[in-house]
Amino acid sequence: MSRKMLFVFNPKAGKGKIKMKLVEILDIFTKGGYEIIVYPTQKPQDAYYKAMEYADRVDTIVCSGGDGTLDEVVNGLMEAKSRIPVGYIPAGSTNDFANSLFFPKTMTEAAEMIVGGNIYHCDIGKFNHQTFAYIAAFGLFTDVAYETDQDLKNILGHVAYLLEGVKRLLDIKSYHMKVETEDKVFEEDFIYGMITNSRSVGGFKHLTGKNVDMDDGLFEVTLIARPKNPIELQEVLSSIVMAEDTTSLIYSFKASHVRITSDEPVSWTLDGEYGGSPTEVEIENRHRALGIYLTSTKQEEGAGLPNVFDLDKRKIKP
Repeated sequence: MSRKMLFVFNPKAGKGKIKMKLVEILDIFTKGGYEIIVYPTQKPQDAYYKAMEYADRVDTIVCSGGDGTLDEVVNGLMEAKSRIPVGYIPAGSTNDFANSLFFPKTMTEAAEMIVGGNIYHCDIGKFNHQTFAYIAAFGLFTDVAYETDQDLKNILGHVAYLLEGVKRLLDIKSYHMKVETEDKVFEEDFIYGMITNSRSVGGFKHLTGKNVDMDDGLFEVTLIARPKNPIELQEVLSSIVMAEDTTSLIYSFKASHVRITSDEPVSWTLDGEYGGSPTEVEIENRHRALGIYLTSTKQEEGAGLPNVFDLDKRKIKP
């Protein structure tokens, strides 16, 4: 008896490259014993609603697109309280989630991996009443991903994000926040923050630190305090670009639960998509809540290189 699969894909993601491989991918799934329901997304949140609709009607849901498409599917399954496994064929501009788990480099190899049937259980995050797969972030540059036009992303890739982001350097806004974790409480004015379960952010590897395990029940938290002058701003930028720990303005630590309150609404991005503008945020690690088809989580050569955000130093002020 055939197993049933919902295959939902974003036809515009990553220059629409899935169109060239679609027949080959479907052939791999069919030979793997699946009866396939195929749905190309037509608008934002399509994948979310399709995942909810088919959560109890299929044996697995496979999605292809960028991290936003994966985010929609994961949210739909969590909303439906479904634990069916997810397959992912990366086809976006950055593919942070796939890079963090060292997915195969080609779409057909990813499809074959799904048919192989090995499932890895990784952590995901709960952001108030929403779910995110690998990152919740606020502040400098975080709205670039969802404000940058899809066609521009496809043409320029990472450069599109950088071009859009550079515009913000002359108008950096900070937010006064109280941050509470299992064992820490502190207040500061921050220009940027990210709570992640990822080895790659914005296409750049190792920004979240070394020794990142995506199934350890812990987030990697990075917060950047407001520079008081251009020299301190340069220190922060140099630390990020050069991967050298030369500033005390970057806070790095691990936590399974983070509560953040701010004096004003703060816009957040969840997996590159707009996540609302709350003043109070509860972020919880959902330990091994996502089952995803994956052959191996071994790091590629060079994955353990030194990093500016050395989480072992736990640079937290008293």
